[in-house]
Amino acid sequence: MAAIVGPALQNRYGVPAINVVNDLTMAAVLAAAVERRSPVIVQTSVKTVRTAGAEVLMGMWRGMTRGIEVPVALHLDHCPDREVISTCLRLGWNSVLFDGSALPVEQNRRHTVEVVREASVYGASVEGEIEAITGVEDDHGSDEVGEQLSLRVCLDFIEATGVDVFAPAIGNAHGRYRSEPTLDRQRVVDLVTATGVPMALHGGSGLTAAQFSELIAAGCAKVNLSTVLKERFMQSSLAHLEEARRTDRWDPPDLFRHAADTVTAMAAGFMDAFGSTGRGAGT
Repeated sequence: MAAIVGPALQNRYGVPAINVVNDLTMAAVLAAAVERRSPVIVQTSVKTVRTAGAEVLMGMWRGMTRGIEVPVALHLDHCPDREVISTCLRLGWNSVLFDGSALPVEQNRRHTVEVVREASVYGASVEGEIEAITGVEDDHGSDEVGEQLSLRVCLDFIEATGVDVFAPAIGNAHGRYRSEPTLDRQRVVDLVTATGVPMALHGGSGLTAAQFSELIAAGCAKVNLSTVLKERFMQSSLAHLEEARRTDRWDPPDLFRHAADTVTAMAAGFMDAFGSTGRGAGT
């Protein structure tokens, strides 16, 4: 992941980091990356890892990315469970987010230092987070607005842990936005200027093109998208099933193709919007 987001920060484009839920959505997101010659970060939640099985997911990933000619990474998203992190690193995940935002900062820092050390054994990257981002995603998180810590606390955490990417709370939220968010672009600028570390924008689903553009220019090189994939995947599947019922034509492969095409088009659209299209050419 570090090798993907580093150039993105330097050249001020965003890399889509898209949470997938099964083999179909994984293949569809990768298809968009190949089609657009774009780098991409494919993310799995802890819920998806536990539902599908870590070994199954890694088998899918290896099969689908064998010989791929664009930069890709498999990332474990929002994981507070050290055992799951260790399992995923051992099996070959390229990066992990240890989410200790529910812990006191000192305890979070201690765990993150240990995760960074463990990940280095496998050549993997680590994303850090100390502020709880509002919203529940895949059974993780809370709808309560979390405390925003001082810039100094965040800078000390980044320096002490050596994380490759940092996820700040800037008024963003997981899931659906209940109202227009007020996003603190300056906080991103201050963190990047002081550390040179790429920032991760969580809660990308529902933001506007202008908001994406401003935050990517500020230094959000990794842009997380989860809710939008789930909604497009399930809504397109529902529409196809309703048409199948109307015509009394039941063809599962056709359903799968329809859903995959929807996800691929969605992912490709974000690659175009974030400026990552063509950035993976020749790699």
